[in-house]
Amino acid sequence: MDKFLHNKWAVSITAGILLGLSFPPVNISVLAFPAFVLLFYLTEHTDSNKQLAYFSYAGFVVWNIITTYWLLMASAPAGIAAILANSALMTIPLVLAAIFSRKLKSPILIALLQATAWVSYEYLHHNWDLSWPWLALGNAWSNHVEIIQYISATGHLGISFWVVLTSALAYQALKAKNLRLAIITTSVFFVFPVISLILYNKADSATTSITEVAVIQPNHDSYQNYAGMSGMTEVMDSLFALTERVISPTTDLVIWPENAIDGQIYIDSRAAMRISNAARQWNTAFIAGTGLIELYDTPPALYLGVTGGKAYNIYNSSLYVTKRGEISHYNKAHLVPVVERVPFLEFLSTIDIFNWVNWGKIGGFGKGEEATTITGDSFVTGGLVCYDSVYPTWIRKFIQNDVGFITIITNDGWWGNTSGHHQHFAYARLRAIEFDRWVVRSANNGISGIINPKGDILVKTDYWERTGFTYNVPSIHTSTLYNQFGDWLSYLSLILTFSFWAYLAIKSRRESSET
Repeated sequence: MDKFLHNKWAVSITAGILLGLSFPPVNISVLAFPAFVLLFYLTEHTDSNKQLAYFSYAGFVVWNIITTYWLLMASAPAGIAAILANSALMTIPLVLAAIFSRKLKSPILIALLQATAWVSYEYLHHNWDLSWPWLALGNAWSNHVEIIQYISATGHLGISFWVVLTSALAYQALKAKNLRLAIITTSVFFVFPVISLILYNKADSATTSITEVAVIQPNHDSYQNYAGMSGMTEVMDSLFALTERVISPTTDLVIWPENAIDGQIYIDSRAAMRISNAARQWNTAFIAGTGLIELYDTPPALYLGVTGGKAYNIYNSSLYVTKRGEISHYNKAHLVPVVERVPFLEFLSTIDIFNWVNWGKIGGFGKGEEATTITGDSFVTGGLVCYDSVYPTWIRKFIQNDVGFITIITNDGWWGNTSGHHQHFAYARLRAIEFDRWVVRSANNGISGIINPKGDILVKTDYWERTGFTYNVPSIHTSTLYNQFGDWLSYLSLILTFSFWAYLAIKSRRESSET
């Protein structure tokens, strides 16, 4: 053991392996605790912040590769860049943890600030144009719903806080060989799961109405234009043929996945009109994923191009069609950096005072700004598109617009049969718990399914299968503490982390000036 601990590369890479194995589909989430104990060991056994970042970077790269290697399936250059950049960012909260460890004496305060530093990092990483929240520590626990019910109060970053705080206390207890600290560590480790088990076994929330949804999984090949078919007409024929086999006379809502309509359409196009006609004929509403061309009478600051004398942008959208055939839409708000939209597009356009680059033309998809919903006789819901579903702060806007259940449409076929689609489906379980809502998920190639408000999976399709199903989904209109107060834990973490960091920096400067 001593030989292992003296090898900083071994310590770092071992931590990365443990963290990688803690995530779906492996799901040995408890390994995150020894992983962070090893990382905190590094904070005290490296000679400088630079050396700590140097050695820990290797472990973070290993963690990123094990968990998100599938990024290379969609775009190898973007995937490699994302893995390397994300690993570098992870060294920042660890360096902060080292500063707190060196400058403070109280082991409990050190552990608390090390936890808030990590939560602050995760929160900030959720909220900028290069956001990549996939490796938030809470996501690793998404398949252990019985012991994470407390995120209905804290949001999923509460799991990150629990993991890092427990690990930091454990390291302090091991270092000091202190029984009192060991008891505190054990208490923190068990208190959150115990609270969760109590919440998990409480009575279900009251249902206000029932909606029969038809979830369609067409299994169209994302790597071929029009899924290898002759054109848009054949794609639509395929979708309608499967839908007609799945729906019943009492179906209230049909849900097609992201990019179901393979291409870009206008809201009054023939494809949209076919859905409108079907909605009236079958007396059912539709949510359908498509690329949507939006025309402007007055051009915005950034637009993709001009057609018919009008500026336009293309959005990754959910087409909403009521059973009366009325058409509206929702535009995806959280776009994958680089792959779907150039990061910091507005900023780059602003500083380009000589207009050297047509930023609108190279910018990618337009960015949605409104949490628009569709209303039926028995339901209010919103068609969240793919990446939107890993941003609870954004989903909270839909909940505050009174949605009774959460609808997610996605196309995870870009990643092939890898860990990616397992992770994406699992993360939807967190949203169910955070907001006390049923989740309905339609994925082009899978995994589609139904998740109840406790995070239990009630329906789950196989991957790469053409299928569909109907399910009676209850609407709930309760408001969890997380819905009411939002990211309070993240704000508190930011205040504590940067207040103490600033205090220690000022104190260090004063001491230097006095010597």
